[in-house]
Amino acid sequence: MKIAVLTLDGFNELDSFIAAGILNRMRAKGWEALITTPTPQVTSMNGVTITGQRGLEFLPEADAVLVGSGIKTRDYAADADFLASLHMDPSRQFIGAQCSGTLLLAKLGLIGTLPACTDLTTKPWVVEAGVNVIEAPFVAHGRVATAGGCMASQYLAAWMIASMATMKDAEEAIFYVAPVGEKQTHVDLAMNAISPFIQPSSQAA
Repeated sequence: MKIAVLTLDGFNELDSFIAAGILNRMRAKGWEALITTPTPQVTSMNGVTITGQRGLEFLPEADAVLVGSGIKTRDYAADADFLASLHMDPSRQFIGAQCSGTLLLAKLGLIGTLPACTDLTTKPWVVEAGVNVIEAPFVAHGRVATAGGCMASQYLAAWMIASMATMKDAEEAIFYVAPVGEKQTHVDLAMNAISPFIQPSSQAA
């Protein structure tokens, strides 16, 4: 499985790096989560400059796409040319968005009026885009999921693993990264958040 972690200029480090780190716990099973950027380098909201691993041309090739958030997402969402460069297909890809990344999915027409999650800052813009924002950390509709709050990135990663592999794989990935002494608590939180949205038929054998 190849996963594109879409990471834009002004990105939130917690969104992209936590999700990518958890997804890459599946490397032994052939998975790879790659930081995907619109330019060779992007700088985070806290001034950390990174070099992307893949460009936007990777998006349609990936088995799944995770859209991170950042302080410039609203500007990206207003750029018609940029939106046209984002090729995602929920009929064959699992697509997740974190916080302001939900605004991008809304602008791309991938949410419609379905309930979605986002952060408190972005909520008015997502509502303005015609999306019904709910007070929850995670929700999924078929192959499209949204999460609200930086630490909810673990739920997106767990959902992708559970959907494209197994719940056991997702539990093990969360268990590995969870704090010592609180591991089962974090596993339970993550599984409770995602389990209502996992379709058994979507999991790999």
